[in-house]
Amino acid sequence: MFSLKNVRFKDIIRYPDIQIQQNRITFICGESGYGKSTLLKLLSGAVSPDAGEVFYNDKPNADYDPILLRREVLLCGQSAFLFDSSIRKNFEQYYSYRDLPAISPEQMQMYLKICAIDISLDTPCTTMSGGERHRVFIAICLSLRPKVLLLDEPTSALDDMTANTVLTNIRLFCREHKITLIIVSHNTALVQSYADDTITLSNNTCEKGTA
Repeated sequence: MFSLKNVRFKDIIRYPDIQIQQNRITFICGESGYGKSTLLKLLSGAVSPDAGEVFYNDKPNADYDPILLRREVLLCGQSAFLFDSSIRKNFEQYYSYRDLPAISPEQMQMYLKICAIDISLDTPCTTMSGGERHRVFIAICLSLRPKVLLLDEPTSALDDMTANTVLTNIRLFCREHKITLIIVSHNTALVQSYADDTITLSNNTCEKGTA
């Protein structure tokens, strides 16, 4: 589904050639500073390489309309981009950006449940913890049903039990709806439990693994 060929970013990060398969759960691993988060941005078209090419479905990312690409390949970063309003209003706002009718309150609650959030839709996002805000943002991203969902450290603020619940639910949802899932994580236990494939970046090298 994705491939990188001779990619370099800002003369700082040089990526080995990488391939990522469709309808798999791929974890991107490695120590800090080797470009894991930047790789997600490159895949989504949020940033462009300074050299080399990133391909999505055998077509260079540069040949896609950037807005349409980012809608198909949806990046959910470590920061939760939520408005200072209720959970319900945040769902509605993101749907309005895409000129889509908002989903029902029952559907909103379903997506929140996937992300282990059990609070009222009228809860102001400003009153929630960082981990809760992040999970609300992931729930909104899931509800938009992208073809590819990119998650950057989605469980970093969670205890082990909640992290496992969230990833179990997200994995089931993505498999059911044929969403390719690509996750950056430092949590070795979660990688071993949930990865179909792994890509480990270190010092311009790439190690691949398959569960």
